[in-house]
Amino acid sequence: MRRRVMSMLVGAALAASTLLGGAGPATAAAPPPEFGNDWHDPVTAAPPVSKPQTTSCEVKLAEAQFRDFTPYKGDYAPPRACGESGRWGKVVLRMDGKVKGRQYDRLGYLRVGGVEVFRMSTPEPSVDGIAWSVEKDVTRYRETFSRDRQVEMLIGNVVDETYTGIIDVKVTLTFYAPERRNEPRQPRDATLSATAAPSTQTASSTQAAPSTQAVTSAPAAAPDRVIPLGDSTSLSTPRNSERIVAEVYATGSGGGCEEYWYLTVPDAAPYSCKADQGPYREVQVTVDGRLAGIAAPFPTVWTGGWSNPFLWYVIPGPRAFDIKPVEYDLTPFAGLLNDGRPHKVEVSVVGVPEAQTGWNTPVNVLVWQDEQKERVTGGLIRHAEGDLVNEPSYTPGSGDAPHRLQTRGGHRLSISGYVNTSHGRVATTVTRTLANTSAHRWTEGETMDALKATWTDRETVTTGRRAVRRDRTYTMDGTTTLGAGDRLRTEISLGDRAESGTTQYGKGGERRVNRSVTDDRYDGDATYTANVPRDQRHAVGTSRERYRMIGDGGCYDRTLATVQGTLTEDRLRC
Repeated sequence: MRRRVMSMLVGAALAASTLLGGAGPATAAAPPPEFGNDWHDPVTAAPPVSKPQTTSCEVKLAEAQFRDFTPYKGDYAPPRACGESGRWGKVVLRMDGKVKGRQYDRLGYLRVGGVEVFRMSTPEPSVDGIAWSVEKDVTRYRETFSRDRQVEMLIGNVVDETYTGIIDVKVTLTFYAPERRNEPRQPRDATLSATAAPSTQTASSTQAAPSTQAVTSAPAAAPDRVIPLGDSTSLSTPRNSERIVAEVYATGSGGGCEEYWYLTVPDAAPYSCKADQGPYREVQVTVDGRLAGIAAPFPTVWTGGWSNPFLWYVIPGPRAFDIKPVEYDLTPFAGLLNDGRPHKVEVSVVGVPEAQTGWNTPVNVLVWQDEQKERVTGGLIRHAEGDLVNEPSYTPGSGDAPHRLQTRGGHRLSISGYVNTSHGRVATTVTRTLANTSAHRWTEGETMDALKATWTDRETVTTGRRAVRRDRTYTMDGTTTLGAGDRLRTEISLGDRAESGTTQYGKGGERRVNRSVTDDRYDGDATYTANVPRDQRHAVGTSRERYRMIGDGGCYDRTLATVQGTLTEDRLRC
């Protein structure tokens, strides 16, 4: 939101949000007439991470209290009692945190052996304090966890007389032995676990999570190597790599206008957040200077977002505490990357003003190797890039009519390549199409500020006779107004939807399998008095989340609702 309105929150009551969805009480308590000094611990409607019924071992990865910008550093050793190291059936990360007093939301990361395995933001606490938990399936990093490693974790924080909240966290890994009917090694072109759906983060209080046995899916193939780029742009892959995927934990954050990049306007428009090219953003990956991947960033709203932390105290926005990486299938470049020489892999964000900070883009490169061959050769077949469209159109306001910025953006990229593997020549084509439309309206003084925007990211990866389609759609529709008596109201809806499916081509025609739809929708409406002490805000607010998963593996449908920080509804439909 507008920086002037945002600044009203400095010194304001900050809020709490948490991520591991617990089932609500059978009878909800009556909500208070307005927010008090405490509220329900944050929850989400997302399903918990499914876990196999096999032998498990827990290892503590990190435990720290973050007061400043000093990272936690420790040592990790893999467990010895849960099967062969690196061949576990599943690995689940859990972070438990607590904080109380006054504090902003903070961004953090966790790295093991230099590999970023978890990027998160934190809740804003109540006076009495809150506790939250986050779970994440990190099986894709099991090669990283297979040997002794250095651990580094940082949640940058400021603690002083004003901001008193110390962020106290503990992180564990639980390793599960593989099930006999489901050996860890799967087809090399299997879909990664996090690519087909939006965030399946879960936030919980101390209550029990509902069963998700009806929702099942085929396990993904974990990579043989995970290579972190760190501060470097140089990549050397194993010479027998047959599939290569880059994942980028891209976040516009850290204060400044890139935290609200979707609200920025060109220089000609009278608004407090400027970007000379407007709000269109696109995360690009290049290999040796050649465009290799494009993606739409997810428009994350943190727990103080849209000038109104009361929206997010119990139910956070999608992905707020478990930031999902953007993924790029670089397999068409495998023949080039396998030549034994280092190659330059770079990430940039289209639309960010020159010299503007505010984006973090750490990169991991996931590699699947051909065990039967020392060297996999190959080459590019086709590289077709469409024109990048970025068309912001500003209409000045007059009288009671608001200023308007209409934006249309998009891009298309299609790349084909082949590799000569031990099981024959395999061709891969990656086609990705991005589109963004937004309508931004605001009045003089920005006492009314509204945005309605949609982002689509459609990708098809065709390998041999198999095509995997993933269609992602993100939506944002919000309005903040500052009215009489400095009453600030925000109404907002957020959507995170993904559809995926696989088409197999054969002599008998097409066969479609592994179809799924995941839809996470948040709706909130909160009002408080700005520019007054905490106990004079007289805040009221409602929030609701519905998380649905429908597919070949079953059905999951859960709704949560709150009033003034009290959980009033927790309903399962499947």
